[in-house]
Amino acid sequence: MVTPSLVLFYVVGALTLGGALGVVMTRNIVYAAFALLASLIGVAGIFLLAFAEFLALVQVLIYGGAIVIVILFALMLTRIEDFEHLTDHRQWPIAAIVAIAVFGIFAATIVTTTVRTTEREGISFEALGDSLFTQWAVPFEVASLVLLVALIGSVVLVRSTGGRD
Repeated sequence: MVTPSLVLFYVVGALTLGGALGVVMTRNIVYAAFALLASLIGVAGIFLLAFAEFLALVQVLIYGGAIVIVILFALMLTRIEDFEHLTDHRQWPIAAIVAIAVFGIFAATIVTTTVRTTEREGISFEALGDSLFTQWAVPFEVASLVLLVALIGSVVLVRSTGGRD
């Protein structure tokens, strides 16, 4: 029986997979960043279908917004001369074989696993906030520091070594 939530699941699943394919198949890095944004929005749609509104919001704001913007800023700060002589990697056949093997393992797992169906329900924002600010505050701060160090590192790497700064 086709339900509206099943149709929405297929739509956001197609958006997620299409964006992921766009990331790995495009040759233009800016288009890959926008395809990553489409894929992350699709993942947020899957979170909404699973009644995880907070995760969907975080997915759009943090990953869809901040991470894609950081990627685009890193691209703008990178000297294009460093990438003029890049060619395809010689080990792509090995990577393709590993990717096909991982896909086969995932497909076999999906086919052989039974799905339990239960009533879906969301968690209250009060309980989620209490858990985040008591048990998970330090990991969030560590993640923000790692992102800050990565951004500062990218700025330091692209600074010119001679002349005016």
